[in-house]
Amino acid sequence: MRSLMVQGTGSNVGKSLLVAGICRALSNRGLKVAPFKPQNMSNNAAVTVDGGEIGRAQALQARACRLEPMTDMNPVLLKPESETGSQIILQGKRFATAKARDYSALKPKLMPYVLESFNRLKNQFDIVIAEGAGSPAEINLRKDDIANMGFALAADVPVLLTGDIDRGGIIAQLVGTDVILDPSDKKMIFGFVVNKFRGDPSLFDDGYRFIENKTGWAGFGILPYFEDAWKLPAEDALDIASPKKQGKPHIVCLGLSRIANFDDLDPLSNDPNLQVTILKSGQTIPTDAALVILPGSKSTRGDLKFLRKQGWDIDIIAHHRRGGYILGICGGYQMLGHDVADPEGIEGPCGTIPGLGLLDVRTTMSQKKALTLVTAIHEVTGEEVTGYEIHIGQTKGHDCQRPFARIDGTAEGARSKDGRVMGSYLHGLFSNDAFRSAFLEEMDISASSLNYEVSIETTLDELALHIEENLSMDKLIAVAR
Repeated sequence: MRSLMVQGTGSNVGKSLLVAGICRALSNRGLKVAPFKPQNMSNNAAVTVDGGEIGRAQALQARACRLEPMTDMNPVLLKPESETGSQIILQGKRFATAKARDYSALKPKLMPYVLESFNRLKNQFDIVIAEGAGSPAEINLRKDDIANMGFALAADVPVLLTGDIDRGGIIAQLVGTDVILDPSDKKMIFGFVVNKFRGDPSLFDDGYRFIENKTGWAGFGILPYFEDAWKLPAEDALDIASPKKQGKPHIVCLGLSRIANFDDLDPLSNDPNLQVTILKSGQTIPTDAALVILPGSKSTRGDLKFLRKQGWDIDIIAHHRRGGYILGICGGYQMLGHDVADPEGIEGPCGTIPGLGLLDVRTTMSQKKALTLVTAIHEVTGEEVTGYEIHIGQTKGHDCQRPFARIDGTAEGARSKDGRVMGSYLHGLFSNDAFRSAFLEEMDISASSLNYEVSIETTLDELALHIEENLSMDKLIAVAR
């Protein structure tokens, strides 16, 4: 059983996509491969077949391996709830909520769980491809590290370091990392990759040789920029991007400060017939919006305050008055009601905050968390929807008598009397092609014939081919141990 780890010179250098591509390439070679990330920080989570949650990037990597997501693939998931604190998910389940400083003291207790999950995967698969977090050169985080070199040393996993030439300064990124690392950490690195290159790679020959000579690491290739990366689910809301499609029906999503599970938007963004915009702080909801989506949030009450600070509450009311449609998903659904109560202080100080009042419902937060893969029937179109629930809180009220969908006959979600305001706890709705088309048709929005799931599979295979053509895959496999 072999393993290797992809670490980066910083955040957002392409580690997650590189791991997904390597996983698909190895799977295409007939190997049983699994992804692994010891510690992730993201509010974009996926529900696993074993009833837990992991980072959405690891779910995509599992798909690249042709596997269902499992909690062992991401044993520690940090879900930020504020600027200084996060909920800690351990092997798929809520473990604690901690401030950043307190989390440092917890890390030694988490390492045994990380190694346990990793070893379970190693015992089941031919090769495990691990992913680091941020940069191993963050010396302030090195003590008791479980995300990068601390894990690599404890599990004896060789490291491939990748840098992002698209942001500039890649020689300093790679050579600077070598300078900063302790000798024991340096020994774990067997090579490097230059990622996101644009243009003629031969122009970087001198820089490539300089990095090899200065660090003593072997170069494993220059990976050109993968233009279709936007078609795959992004882990960071800042990474969501799609070609501008002016003149197409406009769907607008509020860019909440604690936005969660925003990959709900991906099938809409990928549709060539639709223009999708995620509003940034300070922007107003455009008057040409046909549908406004209030997405999931890791802090519903906190994001209600953020929403009002942007003036989006006024914009939403005006949008509804103009005859526009509104869909709230998960936390966004909770915001559409009369109020959100948190008597136990689960998401912050105890108390109740008024909602937008567009649905006749009320939400009460509770300790119990829903983590469920579901199949439902959309009430209006009759289309089947497969998705998942991942939320705390219960929502009740008169508008629940007009459900958004039914799960095994039980009402789910709510609709307003005029039918133009809808709320649901179901994530992954728009990945269902027939539902997506029928749902939008009710608003006189014509979707394309995009087969979203096929599009993801095709893009993963193209990414794997892209990596096979530009990286030394045989050498990578040989180095894994």
